[in-house]
Amino acid sequence: MRIIAGTARGRNLKSPKGMSTRPTSDRVREALFNILSYQVPGSRLLDLFSGTGAIGIEALSRGAEKVTLVERDRNTAKIILENLRLCNVFEKAEVMATDVNQAIQVLGRKKETFNLIFIDPPYKKGFEIPTMQKVLEYNLLTHDGILIVESNRTDLPPELVGGLKVFRRERYGDTTLSFYRL
Repeated sequence: MRIIAGTARGRNLKSPKGMSTRPTSDRVREALFNILSYQVPGSRLLDLFSGTGAIGIEALSRGAEKVTLVERDRNTAKIILENLRLCNVFEKAEVMATDVNQAIQVLGRKKETFNLIFIDPPYKKGFEIPTMQKVLEYNLLTHDGILIVESNRTDLPPELVGGLKVFRRERYGDTTLSFYRL
């Protein structure tokens, strides 16, 4: 797995051993950032269920102002920190080694907001809707922001979740990206 574009272009990222994470493929990441190309520079991105940190690091490489990466597994969070250092984007990132729900509460209490939120939970476990509802409850998405959910094509999140409405869906093999706005 490598960074596709920007200041860290071509850098290979470390991944945890085994099948505990399912990194977003290079093809899906490239498509995602092609769609978001104008929104990324200067953005504040929240990457929930971060895995290797590839989405957040790609955003930083392409000019994001700040990225907060949330990964519950402490060993995987350490790999994210290594990847951030490897790509020379460490100073613009915050890694939270905690449960997504706890991280959302902490960020909400700090009144943090993000114009891009990426949610990539384990497939077919039912985390998408509750996570989206928590994001809304704690007002983490700016009014002009975009929330993206990566899911299996056979288990799509609904068109409407609270005040979030799908405005675009893209399918790449077994993976679907659903784009929401308030």
